[in-house]
Amino acid sequence: MYKNHSILCVIPARGGSKGLPGKNIKKLSGKPLIAYSIEQAKGAKYVDRIIVSTENREIADIARRYGAEVPFMRPRELATDDCSIIDVLLHAMDWMEKKGKCKFDILVLLHATAPLRTIEDIDNSIKLLVDKKADNVFSVAEAHRNPYFNMVEMRKDGTAGLVKKGSFVTRQSAPRVFDMNASIYVWWKDLLRKKKSVFLKKSRVYVMPRERSVDIDDYLDFRIAEMLLKEKTDRGSSTNTVR
Repeated sequence: MYKNHSILCVIPARGGSKGLPGKNIKKLSGKPLIAYSIEQAKGAKYVDRIIVSTENREIADIARRYGAEVPFMRPRELATDDCSIIDVLLHAMDWMEKKGKCKFDILVLLHATAPLRTIEDIDNSIKLLVDKKADNVFSVAEAHRNPYFNMVEMRKDGTAGLVKKGSFVTRQSAPRVFDMNASIYVWWKDLLRKKKSVFLKKSRVYVMPRERSVDIDDYLDFRIAEMLLKEKTDRGSSTNTVR
């Protein structure tokens, strides 16, 4: 709870993944991938309840083992490749309110595929929503490419040009742009139900560094996350060594 606003965290994790089969429970540095998001949500000061939405029994069992609730099995029609995440969230919200008797004001979405966020990232996103009176908050990272400077698109005649017109001669002089890193999303429950969108009139972004913004979609992403986690562990071990 933050400033008397109760908070429900939803972690969606379906069983089907074509880019990296079984990725939500694939062992990352010795732990199922989904465990990282569950443990981060459990450590967050302001999250009141944590549920996992899945249609897969094995994912459900592992989620419960790491301390999340799995109060329902997600309908199969909401676990397809082309299903909107908003529909998944609306289903979870409706179930929790009507059958779970859960009252909440704010919904936090954590994707299981973003294991490198911190507990502080979650709490700070919630604070940003409430303190800045935003409609919603989503996490981003500084973009490596800039549509005003070094991103091009093909025209109908086969020629190429900048995605955004401008006269910026350096990347530093161009407007700042960001990549959505698919890590943290926070909405006021009623606005999500009404607007059914990520992009609202008073959306705000929570900026995270690139090293905490890996979104695992395929084997290469997985290896990068594994490498970054190992570096973090090694740094921690060297810091704690008595000299």
